[in-house]
Amino acid sequence: MGQTVFIPREVDVSEPRVAASPDTVKRLAGLGFDVIVESGAGTASRIPDEEFAKAGAVIGKAGDVAKADVVLKVRRPDEAELKAYRPGTAVIAIMDPYGNDAAVDALARAGVTAFSMEFMPRITRAQSMDVLSSQANLAGYQAVIDAAAEYDRALPMMMTAAGTVPAAKAFIMGVGVAGLQAIATARRLGAVVTATDVRPAAKEQVASLGAKFLAVEDEEFKAAETAGGYAKEMSREYQAKQAALTAEHIAKQDIVITTALIPGRPAPKLVSAAMVASMKPGSVIVDLAVERGGNVEGAVPGKVVTTANGVKIVGHLNVPGRVAASASLLYARNLFAFLETLVDKTAKTLAINRDDDLVKATMLTDGGQVVHPAFAGKPAVMIASAEPAKPAAAKKPAAPKKAAALKRPAAAKPKRIA
Repeated sequence: MGQTVFIPREVDVSEPRVAASPDTVKRLAGLGFDVIVESGAGTASRIPDEEFAKAGAVIGKAGDVAKADVVLKVRRPDEAELKAYRPGTAVIAIMDPYGNDAAVDALARAGVTAFSMEFMPRITRAQSMDVLSSQANLAGYQAVIDAAAEYDRALPMMMTAAGTVPAAKAFIMGVGVAGLQAIATARRLGAVVTATDVRPAAKEQVASLGAKFLAVEDEEFKAAETAGGYAKEMSREYQAKQAALTAEHIAKQDIVITTALIPGRPAPKLVSAAMVASMKPGSVIVDLAVERGGNVEGAVPGKVVTTANGVKIVGHLNVPGRVAASASLLYARNLFAFLETLVDKTAKTLAINRDDDLVKATMLTDGGQVVHPAFAGKPAVMIASAEPAKPAAAKKPAAPKKAAALKRPAAAKPKRIA
């Protein structure tokens, strides 16, 4: 009997995505794995148990995780889930470790080898494994759909015998994967689109999608991109100049979508209450960074807020999960592409090469310890400790030894425009 991959149903009721698809189940079987999918795991992503079964999976129950050599998840397992995991199990998921030290410690205490998929380096070899890009792409699309749903007017210009309906004006703040998709989607729906970013390379990308670029293009702007393609955190002086420029522009917009995130830190505030107050009644702002504190003053996680001047601020959580059927298919392929690199193709068994750059970049815990350079430095813990672990003293994350190999170098503090 081969090694077992287990795909659980997510315990978080707000998470409709699943970490496998019928296609990846077939591929996993081809690698030599026995695949168990917990009953109902794919229901919210429109994948019934029968589809997994046809692809070769066994439909099981939550307790079957105890048989697993590999667990594929969307979200990090909590302490209750980890009680059923065997030490040494490889767990691959979006671990969200920043600011969650206790949860990372719990992974170490459970003795699992945990991989944080959002730390995947942005190198050619890992493009098919980039969960941030696959999920942000859908978030950017859905942000425009959500904005259109809240906006009580037509987006495209319409010329009729009764008169002309003007096109909506949309402003995208942050031109990463989500921002680019938001630009493309808003353009397809007929809006007049402008966008801003602190990275010089974004100007050409914005123009290629038919939108206009807005930024303070001084000397600091010209040097505002890291070697890894991330945006640097800008000086207070630049931020002030950029804020003045965008404040004037936002007042004329119908739709604003913000996407800026800084790994390990609260999201930067891009839209002040004064900017919101300057917008026309009926305007819509979608804050894709609301889960990290938000880019918009007044945004509330999980709610659509209407301000005193009639502006709607949309703060939906887990935006990729709002298109779960599509998001799960992409996420499952990301996981499979990574897991495939951890398998000995000849022996058809899991063979983790801890010297591999992808493993170094993504491995969070291993052998009862926190091993990722950004979180390491904590004392080793017993894998099967019967005593509850004492909370570790808060420590400043150590700078990575090989910054180029990590997606988020702690020392550089790059800004990620998701």
